Amino acid sequence: MAKPMTKTQLVAALAEKMGSDKKTATGALDAITDIITSEVSAGGAVTLPGVGKIYCRERPERMVRNPATGEQFTKEADKVVKMTIAKALKDSVNG
Repeated sequence: MAKPMTKTQLVAALAEKMGSDKKTATGALDAITDIITSEVSAGGAVTLPGVGKIYCRERPERMVRNPATGEQFTKEADKVVKMTIAKALKDSVNG
């Protein structure tokens, strides 16, 4: 399995695709990250065309077990960020 792309590598690749400098690419990436964070934390969803949909889902209260001690306890309801991958991306990876 290949190593994940770092932010520095992503900024360099984005700058090359955009035909601009790394400072502009960093600003664009940070702006997209801020928009996604604020929208999802407010309960909305963001669709990145060709990549997927990022959204927040609520999990109900449930019983969990500590694997070290075996103790069972109730975990409160919480929210979790999920991502559904777009069909176009799945198809490009698989074929």
